[in-house]
Amino acid sequence: MIKSCADRLERAMNRLQRLASLSLLALLPAHPALGQDTARPVLLGKHWMAITGKPQGATAGAMMFQQGGNAVDAAAAMLAVTCTMWDVLSWGGETQALIYNPETQEVLGINALGVAPTGATPEFFRERGMAYPPEFGPLAAVTPGTPGGLMTMLAEYGRLSLADVLAPAMQMAEGYPIETSQAENIERRRDVIERWPSSIDVFLPHYDPDRPEQRAAPRPGEIFRQPDLLNTLRKLVEAEAEALAAGASREEAIYAAYERFYRGDIAEALVAATRDAGGLFTQEDLANWEVKTEEPVKTSYRGIDVYKLTTWTQGPVLLQALNLLEGFDLRGMGYNSARYIHTLYQAMNLAYADRDFYYGDPYFPPEEPVAGLLSKEYAAERRKLIPADRNLTELLPGDPYAFQSGKNPFEDLRRAWKPVPPVAEGEGEAAFQQARIERLEEDFIAGTTAIQAADAEGWIVSVTPSGGWIPAFVAGDTGIGLSQRMQSFVLDPALNPYNVVAPGKRPRVTLTPSMAFRDGKPFFSFSIQGGDLQDQNLLQFFLNIVEFDMNVQQAAEAHNIHSYQMQASFGAHEAEPGRLVLTQQVSPVVRAQLERMGYELEVIERTYNPSMGILFDTEQGVMHGAASDYGEDYGIAW
Repeated sequence: MIKSCADRLERAMNRLQRLASLSLLALLPAHPALGQDTARPVLLGKHWMAITGKPQGATAGAMMFQQGGNAVDAAAAMLAVTCTMWDVLSWGGETQALIYNPETQEVLGINALGVAPTGATPEFFRERGMAYPPEFGPLAAVTPGTPGGLMTMLAEYGRLSLADVLAPAMQMAEGYPIETSQAENIERRRDVIERWPSSIDVFLPHYDPDRPEQRAAPRPGEIFRQPDLLNTLRKLVEAEAEALAAGASREEAIYAAYERFYRGDIAEALVAATRDAGGLFTQEDLANWEVKTEEPVKTSYRGIDVYKLTTWTQGPVLLQALNLLEGFDLRGMGYNSARYIHTLYQAMNLAYADRDFYYGDPYFPPEEPVAGLLSKEYAAERRKLIPADRNLTELLPGDPYAFQSGKNPFEDLRRAWKPVPPVAEGEGEAAFQQARIERLEEDFIAGTTAIQAADAEGWIVSVTPSGGWIPAFVAGDTGIGLSQRMQSFVLDPALNPYNVVAPGKRPRVTLTPSMAFRDGKPFFSFSIQGGDLQDQNLLQFFLNIVEFDMNVQQAAEAHNIHSYQMQASFGAHEAEPGRLVLTQQVSPVVRAQLERMGYELEVIERTYNPSMGILFDTEQGVMHGAASDYGEDYGIAW
């Protein structure tokens, strides 16, 4: 009996010691970069670097460098190829970029986002029983922006001709062996593609309406041909050649191709096909649209200047989150500790609440309160809302007008704002919730690829193009898939008074290239695909390097956390306050602590994180690149 009691006492003491050790480990600062292996190596380059969402795209960038082009030429070629491969974008989509010009030492923003067409009003969509503009089809399309963005970047900052830059994409349009992931994606979305004969012609070469059980999409490895798109690209190259033959400069010749796309026969064909299918945009909509070259917005985080595009994207949300987090000792908390995850999650949610209410097209009234949103004093006031020991799910957008001139014109709407929209009229709560759950994940990661390019002369390009992803409406015989970005507008000012649809207006998009500088020198250029998750992942990508000493590939492959508290920018714009997604790399002890704080945890094998970036060692003159191991991201360096 005495021995039995002693044994039980010893086992109990051992159990307590193990629990104490686990608790202590959960509190200790962790530096996971030490000795951490990666699935892919760090890319190292002295002369140039090209990274994007497909191996063929990165190869196109490398081809431009080998022909004497700079990083802008390489980025444009990668954009053209990824559009042609439908890498969650197409030629009718939208492009947004940051370009660092080493000659002027300035960061420039490129706004090549299309606008809502003539007739696109809240009343138009409400009369058709819609709570938001549709997700797919001709009515989902803003005017094409990517061709104009590509040609403007190339004309103003590149070296090569449009014919040089489009050559790889034209070869791909002539026919390339389609990858398994895309072939299966097309087959999976055939039910939507079948709505439009012109889309069937492009995507479903084996389509037989009398045999619905038969595969309609290309088979993996089958040569995927796009003769209509090839013809459209040839028209652009022809316009350039004709202008050069007439004595035009390189820049003037590229703009002659721009003119043909937006005001010539290509525009006529785009408009006719779109309107025949029920779309809205007109010849005047295309002719009046133009690419904007802008000054980006920025903040400073522990001496590092971080640049983003302004409120027509969600980019400033990362800057707001950095301002909030600058007031905490994140390194001291430890990587993926309960305190770190909690603080990160709360800061993201506060920043996204402002995004959901205040972000919109800065070229349309009312003017967004950017100065207040990015104020350090505003961040300090909002930081006080973060509780130390519980999950805060009921929060409002802040009032940045108190930190800049002017008075909040929508204070009543702000105080009444809720992140979850009401159930659609005539739809039951149970059905609404089921549909929300089924679509939320897809909504949050919809669309976009990413591009990074840099060269030894100092040119750096960060791009997140998107729009026209499969399933896309293809505009007649142009071969061009149109954008689905109209769905990012709202119809009700109570959701976001700055982002209500109107003709000529840009929707607030999720697309968000990034650049960072230390002591005035390039430090980090980074971007990602993934809808509303983009700036969540980019924030953690940045912090993994700056706070936790990871190399760029370790930071890109990290298993991030995700919040779904913000409104989705797609579909029915749903939100899930309190939901926290993480992986098993977060210890059971930490997970238990988070659950006690009120978090609804979803533990999955791998969080969505296709990050890519270039880290600059300016002393050595070396670029360190990362292409994530999540999907088909790929980089080449020399």
